[in-house]
Amino acid sequence: MTQMLFYAFKPAAVFAYPERIISLGVAVTEELYLLGAGDRIVGNTLYCNRPEDARKKEKVGTVINVSIEKIISLKPDLVFATSLTNRQQIEKLRELKINVIEMSQEYDFEGVCANFLKVGKTIGKYQEAENIIKEARTKVNSIRYKTSVATRPRVMAQIGANPLFVATREYFINDFIEMAGGINIAKDAASGQYSREEVLKQNPDIILITTMGITGEEEKKSWKKYPSVNAVKNRKIYIIDSDEFCSVTPLSFAETLQKMVKILHPELSNE
Repeated sequence: MTQMLFYAFKPAAVFAYPERIISLGVAVTEELYLLGAGDRIVGNTLYCNRPEDARKKEKVGTVINVSIEKIISLKPDLVFATSLTNRQQIEKLRELKINVIEMSQEYDFEGVCANFLKVGKTIGKYQEAENIIKEARTKVNSIRYKTSVATRPRVMAQIGANPLFVATREYFINDFIEMAGGINIAKDAASGQYSREEVLKQNPDIILITTMGITGEEEKKSWKKYPSVNAVKNRKIYIIDSDEFCSVTPLSFAETLQKMVKILHPELSNE
């Protein structure tokens, strides 16, 4: 009878959240730190350099290709992969019985929040993630309220040079432009591949040049050859950090959005 009672009241196994995590995404790495789980990261990519402590983690490859052997040696409980991670390598990791969670491609602020909640839930930090998103939404909504009545400048965001490539609606920067009170001239383009002739025709008021594989100053000089363009005429060409505009957490999205307001509406940035 005693033995039967022992088994009847034996407690259920406690669910364990991952303690050894490998992040294959720049934004995921930042999100883990933001959630207070940076100490759980045992490996990340060569491009994971924010915050500073992320640089010290073991490097398993790039955001596209990783070392399967290195990942195995780190004995992770979980690997966070992204839409950029090599598909064959993801499948290989799963064949080796390594738990891999894929994060979906993010195109806007809502996508950032959804992925952030997913990370929080996976590592046992769901409530913390919800609180951070609430804080970020408050900041973003405040900014959008300020810019909603402002005149909307026409903006071209360059993310590639040879050939010229610009941001459409499928890039974060489109959300930044619109929320900061601007119009993305290439929002509805079928492709981001653009001609300089088309840019001249659209005549943007502001030109943004990202640092993603582009020599910013050289591109800025190239655009100065077209003095009839409003952005050139009014000296509204800006070089922006691609990391800040392409790999974001909910909070860093709000911070970067404020920087975009300073570019598009400097008269509102101090309000």
